[in-house]
Amino acid sequence: MPASLSDIAERYVHLVLAIGQHDPSYVDAYYGPPAWQDAAANPLSLPQISRDIAAVLAQLDGGEVSADEETRLRATNLRTQLLSMQARVALLGGATLGFDEESALLYDAVSPHHTRAWYEAIVAQVAGLLPGSGTVSERVQQFRQQFVIAPERLQAVMQAAIAAGRERTLRRIALPPEEDFVLEFVTDKSWSGYNWYKGNYQSVIQINTDLPIYIDRAVDLGCHEAYPGHHVYNVLLERDLVRGKGWMEYCVYPLFSPQSLIAEGTANHGIELCFTDDERLAFEQQVLFPLAGLDPALAPRYLELNRLLAKLAYADNDIARQYLEGKLDKEEAVEWLVNVRLYPAEKAPQRLQFYDEMKAYVINYNLGQDMAKAWVERQGTTREQHWAAFRQLMSSPRTPAGLLD
Repeated sequence: MPASLSDIAERYVHLVLAIGQHDPSYVDAYYGPPAWQDAAANPLSLPQISRDIAAVLAQLDGGEVSADEETRLRATNLRTQLLSMQARVALLGGATLGFDEESALLYDAVSPHHTRAWYEAIVAQVAGLLPGSGTVSERVQQFRQQFVIAPERLQAVMQAAIAAGRERTLRRIALPPEEDFVLEFVTDKSWSGYNWYKGNYQSVIQINTDLPIYIDRAVDLGCHEAYPGHHVYNVLLERDLVRGKGWMEYCVYPLFSPQSLIAEGTANHGIELCFTDDERLAFEQQVLFPLAGLDPALAPRYLELNRLLAKLAYADNDIARQYLEGKLDKEEAVEWLVNVRLYPAEKAPQRLQFYDEMKAYVINYNLGQDMAKAWVERQGTTREQHWAAFRQLMSSPRTPAGLLD
């Protein structure tokens, strides 16, 4: 008798937890039955996990193809996640993969490649916006120093940014009344912000204060980590899929998997969905700049700079790919980050640490954003239609490859 999707989903959860015994970063969130987590405390070997994944895939592929679209999407998502798990197990066992091969197997997507000359054309536009002496990177960093949030003002600014994102999100997406989060400030991390979802509609949101935080990051981090980003994403999965449909595969979140491209992509696209450029400028000028003690008159030019810097986002992928494949050494990668990506020099080592730890994961932010945005905007033409599609994407079993259909 063929296994049901519910049986396969349960085995999938056990296997994710088993991989987590070998890779402490793999299980990003779990709020399923405690007994399942207790069982995972007796670790399986990597070869056994690999064999078990293959067996579950065989069960999945041996089942009947459903006429119901939602069931087909669910089965496809489970299969895509399992294939990614198989690749992760191989990497943990010592296999080596090129950057694009790793991103295809783990995240179901491959980032485009651009030459240095392609990025330098954008850098030239930045130079035109910020004329003066010194390198373009030096001019950018000098200009941006005017927009650093003082540490003693950071909590008020972040709380205001998150509150605005929440208010705008709740206009379009109904959330459980008990949903909530705790905001924490931390140090000694390779990332700038993180959402730790705890289940029962609760999150811990951490902001890394190792380096200066610029005023534009308040909206970016507030939307990405909280509303309408990761916190909302996880709340919807728990309410609509785990509790609502009994789809237990969503009670666990394997970090290095295609699910992360959807999660990071929607979290980044949610920023621009929440705030148009004009709305963001008005909010930052009227609320955030005064809270941070900054001059609101500088906001329009700063927004223009950030629009240009956003066009350099894919340089992150190209630098990571060349660095991880040994085509750039550390010094050359830092030079790319500073002069091509226009990163602050003091931030570049932290970014290399992120590449070393997360490898091809970096594609999930920019490529994921573009893929999520394109899919959402194909579902309609109005802002309300885009919000509806965004909500659908966050609480349905779509794969990255499925976003291209």
